[in-house]
Amino acid sequence: MLIDKELANDMAKTEERLEALSKKTREAIIDIAATETGCHIGGSLSVTDLLIALFEKYMDNSRNQVVLSKGHAAAALYSVLYVSGILEKNPAESYGRSDSLLTGHPNHKIQGIPYSTGSLGHGIPYAAGWALSQKLKGSAGIGVAVCGDGELQEGLCWETFQVVQAKQINNFLCVVDCNGGQNDGFVHQISPLEDVRERFESFGFQTVEINGHDFREINEALLAFEAASKPFAIIANTVKGKGVPDIEGNPKAHYAKIPNRLKNKWKRSMV
Repeated sequence: MLIDKELANDMAKTEERLEALSKKTREAIIDIAATETGCHIGGSLSVTDLLIALFEKYMDNSRNQVVLSKGHAAAALYSVLYVSGILEKNPAESYGRSDSLLTGHPNHKIQGIPYSTGSLGHGIPYAAGWALSQKLKGSAGIGVAVCGDGELQEGLCWETFQVVQAKQINNFLCVVDCNGGQNDGFVHQISPLEDVRERFESFGFQTVEINGHDFREINEALLAFEAASKPFAIIANTVKGKGVPDIEGNPKAHYAKIPNRLKNKWKRSMV
C-alpha cells in the first residue's frame, strides 16, 4: 500500500508540473496570436496538453519521433519547444517573419521537429514510416503522429492506417485531437466523421478514447500503448480554444490575430 501511495504522489506531482507547463505554453500561444501575423490559435490551444505529455514522455530519446501532422498548429509546437527549453526565445518574437525559421507550419530546420508538415494527412505516414524503419532495424524507437479530426477527411490517413495494420507496425501511435472544428466550421456540419473509434478498430487498431485535457487520462493511455501488441490510436476529445473562455468551442477561432489589449485579458482569464 505504501508503494501505491508513493506512486500516486509521484503521478500527482507529474500532473501538477505538466499543468504548469501547459499554462505557460498557452500564454506563449496567446503571445503569438497578438503578433502582426496572428496564428491558428483554436487548434493550437486544443492540442497543447497532448503535445506537452508526448514531449515529456518521448522526446528524450533520439529513436522516437513525435510528428505534428496538423501542421497549422505550429504555434503550439513552437510554444512547447520554448517551455521545454529547446527554443531559447519566446517564439512570438520572430514567428511568421520573413527572416525567421518559425514559419506558419512546422519547420524541420528547428531542433525537435523531424519533418516539415502542413499538407494535411502527410505527417501520419511520416511517423508510420519512421516507426516501420525502427522496427526493421530491431530498434525500440516509436513514431507518434498527432493529427486532427478534420484532418481525417484526407484519404492518405486511411491509406496509411491500412499499411500500418498490414505490416503490424505496433510501435506506431496515432493521437487524434478531436476538437470538432476545422477551417470552415464544425466537422459534423462539413464532412461528419461518425464513430471515429470504431473506424480505427476496423483498421486493426487498439483504440482508447479520453479527455485530451486530463493529464492522468493522457498518461494512462500512453501506458496502454506501450503495453499493446497492435497499432494504437488515442481519440482525445478536446475543446477548440481550450483555456480562453472567450473563444472556447468557437470554430471562428480557427485563426486569429488579436490586439494587445486582449492578450493580457485572455491570459488572466485562462482556466
